[in-house]
Amino acid sequence: MTGVAIAKMRLVTVKLPEIYVEGLDELVKIGRYSSRSEVIRVAIRDLLKKELWIKDAEFR
Repeated sequence: MTGVAIAKMRLVTVKLPEIYVEGLDELVKIGRYSSRSEVIRVAIRDLLKKELWIKDAEFR
């Protein structure tokens, strides 16, 4: 896998309201994502981009 960076993953346990879990499952069921983990990783990445990373870049 030349040129592809593999991020180290850590296991993080969280409690979510049932309605959130149902939403995650629906996204997987319709084929938008391959797993709950993927949905959560994408959501967290997008939140961090919005809340931290883009703001940091604006001040540089």
